[in-house]
Amino acid sequence: VEADPTYEEKMQTDRANRFEYLLKQTELFAHFIQPAPGRPRIKKDEKQNLLSVGDYRHRRTEQEEDEELLTESSKATNVCTRFEESPSYVKWGKLRDYQVRGLNWLISLYENGINGILADEMGLGKTLQTISLLGYMKHYRNIPDGVPTLRAVCLIGDKDQRAAFVRDVLLPGEWDVCVTSYEMLIKEKSVFKKFNWRYLVIDEAHRIKNEKSKLSEIGTSYIPMLLLIQDFDSWFDTNNCLGDQKLVERLHMVLRPFLLRRIKADVEKSLPPKKEVKIYVGLSKMQREWYTRILMKDIDILNSAGKLDKMRLLNILMQLRKCCNHPYLFDGAEPGPPYTTDMHLVTNSGKMVVLDKLLPKLKEQGSRVLIFSQMTRVLDILEDYCMWRNYEYCRLDGQTPHDERQASINAYNEPGSSKFVFMLSTRAGGLGINLATADVVILYDSDWNPQVDLQAMDRAHRIGQTKTVRVFRFITDNTVEERIVERAEMKLRLDSIVIQQGRLVDQNLNKLGKDEMLQMIRHGATHVFASKESEITDEDIDHILERGAKKTAEMNEKLSKMGESSLRNFTMDTESSVYNFEGEDYREKQKMAFTEWIEPPKRERKANYAVDAYFREALRVSEPKAPKAPRPPKQPNVQDFQFFPPRLFELLEKEILYYRKTIGYKVPRNPDLPNAAQAQKEEQLKIDEAEPLNDEELEEKEKLLTQGFTNWNKRDFNQFIKANEKWGRDDIENIAREVEGKTPEEVIEYSAVFWERCNELQDIEKIMAQIERGEARIQRRISIKKALDTKIGRYKAPFHQLRISYGTNKGKNYTEEEDRFLICMLHKLGFDKENVYDELRQCIRNSPQFRFDWFLKSRTAMVSMVFQNQHEFELKCKHVL
Repeated sequence: VEADPTYEEKMQTDRANRFEYLLKQTELFAHFIQPAPGRPRIKKDEKQNLLSVGDYRHRRTEQEEDEELLTESSKATNVCTRFEESPSYVKWGKLRDYQVRGLNWLISLYENGINGILADEMGLGKTLQTISLLGYMKHYRNIPDGVPTLRAVCLIGDKDQRAAFVRDVLLPGEWDVCVTSYEMLIKEKSVFKKFNWRYLVIDEAHRIKNEKSKLSEIGTSYIPMLLLIQDFDSWFDTNNCLGDQKLVERLHMVLRPFLLRRIKADVEKSLPPKKEVKIYVGLSKMQREWYTRILMKDIDILNSAGKLDKMRLLNILMQLRKCCNHPYLFDGAEPGPPYTTDMHLVTNSGKMVVLDKLLPKLKEQGSRVLIFSQMTRVLDILEDYCMWRNYEYCRLDGQTPHDERQASINAYNEPGSSKFVFMLSTRAGGLGINLATADVVILYDSDWNPQVDLQAMDRAHRIGQTKTVRVFRFITDNTVEERIVERAEMKLRLDSIVIQQGRLVDQNLNKLGKDEMLQMIRHGATHVFASKESEITDEDIDHILERGAKKTAEMNEKLSKMGESSLRNFTMDTESSVYNFEGEDYREKQKMAFTEWIEPPKRERKANYAVDAYFREALRVSEPKAPKAPRPPKQPNVQDFQFFPPRLFELLEKEILYYRKTIGYKVPRNPDLPNAAQAQKEEQLKIDEAEPLNDEELEEKEKLLTQGFTNWNKRDFNQFIKANEKWGRDDIENIAREVEGKTPEEVIEYSAVFWERCNELQDIEKIMAQIERGEARIQRRISIKKALDTKIGRYKAPFHQLRISYGTNKGKNYTEEEDRFLICMLHKLGFDKENVYDELRQCIRNSPQFRFDWFLKSRTAMVSMVFQNQHEFELKCKHVL
């Protein structure tokens, strides 16, 4: 079948027509948002003339009916509510002019039944404007404290608390506004779906940008409708939009009626400015050691020009960032036990040294400090530091309960609070928090996304701030952190150049490529390898801040001069070349393997060493091994596990020494022995003084050769050891069954001698460890069986009544009903039965309970795995019980 050559042209035309329709609908929405004057009324005499002479029924004309319908409609819908000042029902404070305009815009959206996006910059009072809208809905057609007449409730807590709240508060309906989190909405979606909601306010709405997420399915009905428009996404495709300024302007027309965006610089003139200073710190001696260790572990990556694994590069970046923050983030780095909190917490991290100098100065100036970090374990270290320095502090991270979270914020913001430091994780503490009582923000480390750091700064730089907010960003010099911050600054600069001009940015530019990650890792590696000494100086904090302000100004000046092409490629140089294609310089890429070789640090030689041994180790070349010492040609083959009498080995050794004497054998020197010459001399003396066996000793040797377990070979011995591991050393009956070709009496006899003389075996430590591991598994099975019996014995009908406490280990693939069946059936069949898992699988397939549960019935691979690895299944059962 031949393709229609005009198909693509028709599709483009059809797409353009649908786009024109969307623009017309947008204009219609914009028209209704503005107050309409309505149609002119018809005069009375004109209306009389419109009536025909014979119209005794006084029928309305089309124009009369239109006028009446328009009048009725105007009474209901064309009343446009507009506030000129802060509404009287807002008791908490007065709305600013731009907030009043935002409230009017929200009201116009509501009255016309249109959704919208309030996209004001952080700290401009989006929450207050939204609460004021809800207050308008309450009075004319924040909640407590902002609009006291609004009855607001908050749904949050554990499972029991939520159940009580739903039963006692939510379902009775004695409330106007329900405030909750995204997580609570997902957990209680069945309850929320019972209400006919009048208005939905979504804070941090990026959480619903994925239309396939559970949150979007619960809270939004417009997303599925949006997806019904065929090829909607293709209109906004970057490749189609870039370079087509007219199309971009028309796309903005689509969004303009539904989006309101103001920034602080335009509307909030009374807010003091924000000043950021980048403070560059050095690495401590311990940090340099760990940084070098991380790079050396993956030196092949640093010096490779071949295919790179992105996940491996990301892991290296994460480890290097941890090292820049504090070496104690690595297990084994902190000295101890005992673990102490003293000056070593500061001196082993360059950032902590600067922080220890900066905080006293800020406290003396009367400032209050917010410290943000990406890593909660860094907050643990900072918490220990604050306790050691007697700084009163609050802490907030992703694990902080809601009640403690709000209590900490209130304690920090209350008038006259003695809290000096507030430590927050950047992701958890950067959203929805007002900490305007602080005037200093310290970014202990930086995020990949510069918007996240801006949100963190705006916790203090927002309405209500009366001081200039100072932001100190810590950056470890000559490390990967420098490149991370440079990249973030370039992203912000690119945003100001492109996005604010009304153009679109290629989203692929925000993705971190493998080559870029490799360049970040390589940055500063040679500098770190060059020395092992600390770079931390005793420089005064004022000089550190002055130097940081100077470097910050230099970077800002460099960024301001950069062109858009350099920003798109995330490169500091502005030159272009014919070798540049799709953001890559292929000329430099070819040279990478040769010009960017990173030389690892030199090995330190110890003061005392043997030259031969050193070069043998360095070159991985060993000396030729000396030939084995000769043995008599007809000596019996005896093994240690056959447990011959010790006297036999003495006679055999004597026979060997005399044989070596007769052939003139000379003992070679073993260079690996500490006293090689003395050992050689003693061994040679034994040979020189050796005597042959006499007749009595020869007869004794033949007799002793019959007193060992000569009919036990290596295979029999291995079966005996594995049987002891499987059944335990005391279960001799089952052990005897496992050893093939041996009677129970033979096994009993061998077992008695084995446990009496097992220390004579060469690998006794390995053998005993193997047996003891098996016995430990046996004891564990016994304890699990007892616990299983106790657990099942508590219920009359365990198949229906058994309750399982999962903790945090509840899986997603199996239900509690299925787990209950497995445990109860396992108890019924016998936990310690050998083929219990095969029988359990058959019971599942025969049970009518799982007749249509094809997922569970088809888990043959899982059952065989459990059968092969019984240990893992036992551990799971033990946890469940």
